[in-house]
Amino acid sequence: MKTQTQPLKDTDFIFLKVKNLWTHFKTESFAFKCICIYIFIEYFRPQAIFPIIDFLPWAQLFLIFSLVGLFFDSKSKIKIDTSYFLVFLYFIVVNLSIITAFNRSWALENYINMAQWVVIIFLISSIVSSRERFYIFFTVFFMCCLKIALGTAKNWAMRGFSFTTWGLMGPQGYFQNSGELAVLMLILFPLSYYLYIHFKNDVRKWERYLLIAAVVAPILTVLGSSSRGAQLALLVQLILMFYKKIFSPKFMISIGLIAVIGWQVLPSEQKERFTTIGEDKSSMQRQLYWEHGWEMMKANPLLGVGYYNFQPYYATYYSQYTLYKRAELPHNIFIQVGTDAGFSGLAIYLLLIFYILLRRYPKRIQSSEGDTAYLHALWVGLKIGIVGFLVAGQFVTIGYYPFLWISIALQSSLAKIVNSH
Repeated sequence: MKTQTQPLKDTDFIFLKVKNLWTHFKTESFAFKCICIYIFIEYFRPQAIFPIIDFLPWAQLFLIFSLVGLFFDSKSKIKIDTSYFLVFLYFIVVNLSIITAFNRSWALENYINMAQWVVIIFLISSIVSSRERFYIFFTVFFMCCLKIALGTAKNWAMRGFSFTTWGLMGPQGYFQNSGELAVLMLILFPLSYYLYIHFKNDVRKWERYLLIAAVVAPILTVLGSSSRGAQLALLVQLILMFYKKIFSPKFMISIGLIAVIGWQVLPSEQKERFTTIGEDKSSMQRQLYWEHGWEMMKANPLLGVGYYNFQPYYATYYSQYTLYKRAELPHNIFIQVGTDAGFSGLAIYLLLIFYILLRRYPKRIQSSEGDTAYLHALWVGLKIGIVGFLVAGQFVTIGYYPFLWISIALQSSLAKIVNSH
């Protein structure tokens, strides 16, 4: 007779008891295994490390497998919450904007960039339906992000913390560009910090060191990324995380020392970039994009110029204001959404952000004691990460990158799990 697997306790997770997690993972459903493999492929990018296996669209395949497996998974819980409803509502507006788009073929060519998140959020929030599953899924996500953070921080240190115009490069895919890489670090940093604060006295020594590295490495990567927007976002995150302690003498001394060290480590070229904000070519082009993007929105208030149509529209009507070889995306998530889907789409997008930031803790997660400490740490960390995404997103075009959408999926799963216990 097959013995039933005992559910993992919170103490079985602290922090990286891989044997326990792997033992449970092997007993899990096909759908859950596939969604974990998907997140591993998307973030770890093994096909980039080993090109010999890069002959199939692995991430898309495992998403399809997850979708098929979902209907045979007795543990999955399909429940549409408010955040997913708003995501789907925004998706409907995007589809309507394609009908009236300035260049419909351009919109259809990029259709998957938004459509995929409607599917991915649905799959994660439905399949990751228990604490055991959440522990495993989040560990895969966390370790993949940490691998990128450690690698890029090491690269910056190996070149003597010097400045380069391209900053730091992540793995091929969403995080290859330095600006997008830095935003991933803004997601990872608060999660790592709150995990460290909650578990520093309960974990083994090597796990404590790993958590410290998970806090420090993202900061180093943000500093080395040459992304002013991400560095500003990191500062905002730190203020939000420590505002209650800001007038404590001990805290002020600590922050002062860290600031001095950070300023010394920061390359002189990067410091100079802050003094030329608004005057350099990159800043001036961004300002032109924002100004003309706002004009596009006012001229097309209901559905914008069309999904992903900022570039062709700008190249046609504002080519004389292009300071580079060609028109680019607007370098601002709100201008991106507003020109893609008009004020109707922007209103839904803002409502979604307000909802996930103001969403109250489920009653059972409010306590940070006992077996809820881990989930409480992640709830807070996810919100701080979204704030980092919003601040950095004022300077880069990341509206359809994973940062917000995966955070929504994790928050939805987390709330559903806590409310079901």
